[in-house]
Amino acid sequence: MARRVVVEAFGGPEALRLVEAEVGEPGPGEIRIRHEAVGLNFIDVYQRTGLYPLPLPAAMGMEAAGVVEAAGEGVTHLKPGDRAAYAANPPGSYCDARVMPATQVVRLPDGIAMETGAAMMLKGLTAQYLFRSTAKLKAGDTVLFHAAAGGVGLIACQWARAMGVTLIGTAGSDEKCALAVEHGAAHCVNYAREDWPAEVRRLSGGGVPVVMDSVGRSTWEGSLDCLTPFGLMISFGNASGKAPPVEVGTLAAKGSLYLTRPTLFTHIATRERTQAMADDLFEMVGSGKVRIPVEQRFPLEQAADAHRALEARRTTGATVLTL
Repeated sequence: MARRVVVEAFGGPEALRLVEAEVGEPGPGEIRIRHEAVGLNFIDVYQRTGLYPLPLPAAMGMEAAGVVEAAGEGVTHLKPGDRAAYAANPPGSYCDARVMPATQVVRLPDGIAMETGAAMMLKGLTAQYLFRSTAKLKAGDTVLFHAAAGGVGLIACQWARAMGVTLIGTAGSDEKCALAVEHGAAHCVNYAREDWPAEVRRLSGGGVPVVMDSVGRSTWEGSLDCLTPFGLMISFGNASGKAPPVEVGTLAAKGSLYLTRPTLFTHIATRERTQAMADDLFEMVGSGKVRIPVEQRFPLEQAADAHRALEARRTTGATVLTL
């Protein structure tokens, strides 16, 4: 038996329920993993509220780190006793232990702590695909990155510095802006102030070729206004609510813009791709180029309080649930 956090009806943080559930044995292609730490992400909020609907009752959580207890038939890259970490479907990481598909689970290098592993997989792999695959950034490029003091944001600031990319961040307070700059942002704009797009255009000398926006509704129009002709708008989250419907003619009027809405789980659909992306992330973290700041910790039974803090923008960096 293991503790597990589930929702039986979509709603606020109070919808999260701690229950006891049987763990069972892994089948073909599966492992059983006992967690040591669990990562918290905004996608958990989207699933809890029904913005990203799941069949109910639904287990919560997309990433964690722990020790493999058993491996099913056909699993060759993991064995009992291995330290492992993942960002993976189906949801269900808010628990002591679980049986799950092994495809997106990878061995965690010995030099990376369990809490770090739990906090880095979804957010770190997101930064990896945004930089390497979606935008294909290179040294000398410039990017606008919203929520630069958040979990993905602080990783992105460091990744940009390591690559020689100029990252202009936004955040909701002067303190968060200072944190983003400390982690590698060239500039950070407080978007609680008026006309932040004008400030971004001033800092960039007229606009940026790439915007990475996980905020959604409240930054959407301003993000488009920050792009130079032929610029790329990457929408990868909805922290302030869904982005408004797109009138395709607007992309033409604002300079023949490109728009994409990628997801991590398309990128890690195969075992080989998951491992290649994880290896890149592990190299960045293992070399010290990227640190994973775990700034908040909540016991598993206080998952609702963790969600409240996340939605109220009271968190910086990564948050983990402890077991």
